Amino acid sequence: MSAPRSLERTRTELAAFLRSCRERILPEDVGLPAGKRRRTPGLRREEVAALAGVGLTWYTWLEQGRDIGVSATFLDSLSRAFKLDAMERRHLFLLAHQRPPPEPGKTWCIVPPLIHRLMEDLARRPAYVLNLRWDVLAFNAAADQVFRFSSHPVERRNFLWLLFTDSTMRCLFDPWTEQALNILSSFRRDFARAIEDSDIAALVTDLKKIDPDFKTWWQSQDIHAPCHGVRHIFLQDIGRIAFEHTTLTIDEDRHLRLIYYAAKEDEPASELFEKWLQEDDERE
Repeated sequence: MSAPRSLERTRTELAAFLRSCRERILPEDVGLPAGKRRRTPGLRREEVAALAGVGLTWYTWLEQGRDIGVSATFLDSLSRAFKLDAMERRHLFLLAHQRPPPEPGKTWCIVPPLIHRLMEDLARRPAYVLNLRWDVLAFNAAADQVFRFSSHPVERRNFLWLLFTDSTMRCLFDPWTEQALNILSSFRRDFARAIEDSDIAALVTDLKKIDPDFKTWWQSQDIHAPCHGVRHIFLQDIGRIAFEHTTLTIDEDRHLRLIYYAAKEDEPASELFEKWLQEDDERE
């Protein structure tokens, strides 16, 4: 086991941040009597320690800027006691550990209006937005024509769920096994960022019950190389098409990402795909 990380570089900033968090909380905000003998604003150190369920001495040393090591559990307890939001919690972890915290696993479900406008501007290129759990939060018409997201109820518009449970989606990815393994490896990296008690864990549990391939591959713990920017999709009216794809971060703190596909320009199927999109639009 590696030694706890030293706070040498950030202990002064950490101490100042903890003091500011403590001083801005009113006792009555956390169910404590205001009292008349408080010489400083906010909570006392012993009150913070009691609310967080941590040792008074250890918290005091931390706020005094001593070079000590603290666990992620300790920091999470402080985050709850101070009522920190996601950005403040991340800042606390970076000051104390010099690395981001495990994510709470609560997925974000609101896509900024500007991103909807961007996807409309990409009308001839499939694009959709995923959160940390890989729920499909938004998509443009081209993505819907390829992946048929709108044919599924909102609560089941999860890319990983559809990949392993929907026969139409399975047929899209050709070859399926190789690409599904790579996609699953990408998801596993997101899963590792979230704590176990999360809706992401619930998704994995459900998929293990429903799909044998998913259960076998998830339990095998094999880590495959990430997708190399190309996915092969089979469309009934065209055949197999090579799509270049990339991921653009929309909001890092909320883990919103835009997935963008473009048929490779050096293949005949690229022109066929453009015509297919246009014909599908006209049919609708």
